[in-house]
This record gives sequence, C-alpha cells and structure tokens, in this order.
Amino acid sequence: MGRVLVISGIVLVAVGLAWPLLARLGLGRLPGDIVIQGEQGGFYFPIVTCIVISAVLSLIFWLTGKL
Repeated sequence: MGRVLVISGIVLVAVGLAWPLLARLGLGRLPGDIVIQGEQGGFYFPIVTCIVISAVLSLIFWLTGKL
C-alpha cells in the first residue's frame, strides 16, 4: 500500500509540473467536450478529453503488461 501511495504522489507531482505543457497541447478543450454557458455560470464536461486520456493510459498499461 505504501508503494502505491508513493507512486501516486510522484505521478501527481509530475502531472502538476507538466500542466503548462499539457495546456498547450489543447487537452481539455477538444471538439466534443460539453460546454454550457448561462447567465448564472457554466457547466463543462470534458468527455472527449476523458476518452483520449483513457485510451492513452490503457495503451501504456497494455504495453507495460506485455513486457
């Protein structure tokens, strides 16, 4: 359990440090993401971004499982 927590922490720090670079890639504003703007606020659901991230992570885990 300790190893999982340490690895999770390292991954979160790495993503936090890489966030400016990831923002330049356009993740979070892909076509198909749901954006609803109203007078009192808005709603944003990045469904296509979630699918892309899920596919990339699945490919990475599948490839590491083959090794």
